[in-house]
Amino acid sequence: MNGTVAVTVADQAYELELLDTPDGWAVTVIDRHGGSVFRRACRDGAEARAFASTVRQHLYWLSEETFRAYYRV
Repeated sequence: MNGTVAVTVADQAYELELLDTPDGWAVTVIDRHGGSVFRRACRDGAEARAFASTVRQHLYWLSEETFRAYYRV
């Protein structure tokens, strides 16, 4: 899997980008203005997909304020 997965929850919009780079996998959270606000390196695709799934759940369950505090966005 390589590319961007758009995630929109309530009135907040973030995109999660899962990338397979020469340095390994990474998950990036991109804000509604197109800026990268959080990035996590992952050892492989399975870890990247699991982490992206966790972020999606947090977007759904947490208020935007709590999400921003948790991810230091």
